[in-house]
Amino acid sequence: MSPKLPTDIETPAVVVDVALLERNMATAARIKRESGAKVLLATKAFALPAVFPMMREVLDGTTASGEYEARLGRETFGKEVHVYAPAFSEPEVRRLLTLADHIYFNSASQLARFLPMVKAAGKQGSAKHVGIRINPGYSNATVGGALYDPCAPCSRFGATRDTLDEMPWDDIEILHAHALCESMADGSAGLIEKVGRDFAKYIGRVKAVNFGGGHFINKPGYDVARLIAAIKAFREKFGVEVILEPGGGLIVDAGWLVSTVLDIHRNEKDIAILDTSASTHTPDVLEVPYTPRVVGAGKPGEKPHGYILGGKTCMTGDVIGEYSFDRPLKVGDRVVFEDMAQYTFVKNTTFNGTPLPDIGLLEKDGTYRVIRRFGYEDFARRVGA
Repeated sequence: MSPKLPTDIETPAVVVDVALLERNMATAARIKRESGAKVLLATKAFALPAVFPMMREVLDGTTASGEYEARLGRETFGKEVHVYAPAFSEPEVRRLLTLADHIYFNSASQLARFLPMVKAAGKQGSAKHVGIRINPGYSNATVGGALYDPCAPCSRFGATRDTLDEMPWDDIEILHAHALCESMADGSAGLIEKVGRDFAKYIGRVKAVNFGGGHFINKPGYDVARLIAAIKAFREKFGVEVILEPGGGLIVDAGWLVSTVLDIHRNEKDIAILDTSASTHTPDVLEVPYTPRVVGAGKPGEKPHGYILGGKTCMTGDVIGEYSFDRPLKVGDRVVFEDMAQYTFVKNTTFNGTPLPDIGLLEKDGTYRVIRRFGYEDFARRVGA
């Protein structure tokens, strides 16, 4: 396992590395400093208030995908709160008017329905910035195919080009174009250039353009300078504010999921059954799908001892992947999955009554601190007991 991790961590546990998170924040700080853009944390990917004080020193606020995330941003991050959803209900919008500073609508119909409510709140001294999400017809989603492509055919996300002329542009301050997923700089710059070419007449009517998330700014090989240049050119051409709202791009490679081998089962191949689960603890493994990296492991056949790694739930497909190791695995061994801070604990479930993993911090001095430990009560509460 990684030499940085203590050997006595109780498992399963998601461990966020504070030093690595600070390294990632330095990239965001550079983008802000050199491009003049705002950078927000998308809490759908990562929401850990224990590290918000450090992140708040760099970031401009949070962006939410619904009321509860907006409330978390308001109460625990304390800077700007942006919120978007494919559709809102009237009670939800009323509550969001007390939580969010920027509300993005998905369609002309949602905007027409709720704009009077938002404007009335402004007259009462609670002005909100209104945005409209567009479907730019461009995506550079590098994982998951159509499942993770916001511009795929029949997508729920964003007003299509043919509906934009009917929008009340005098009341819209932000154009929102989220179209990426784990994209490198080619995708980031491509989106910025595409929106600039195809939506110029609408950009001239707003004060800001939000290019959403999916900019994988801390992934090795991402050309940060190219992103900065694209933002600067866009701002110089249109004279508007630019906003980015990375989720995974701020958190990538900043944490691990630490697990323990519970049994070695043989069925044609050796299968290591772990106390962690793809189904409940790392759902993106099955949804994307992808095979996460394991500290010290290789691809199948690369090292002498091969294993399928699987979870302990009753779901047949609860399999994380196939790997090879330098030595045989045995009961009690630790298996450490890399890049497990993003889209893990925010998506966990208690299916089968599977215990949720601890959430812990690896501090810069090497000490480990458990932020939250879950128990039976968390499972029982979920099922109404």
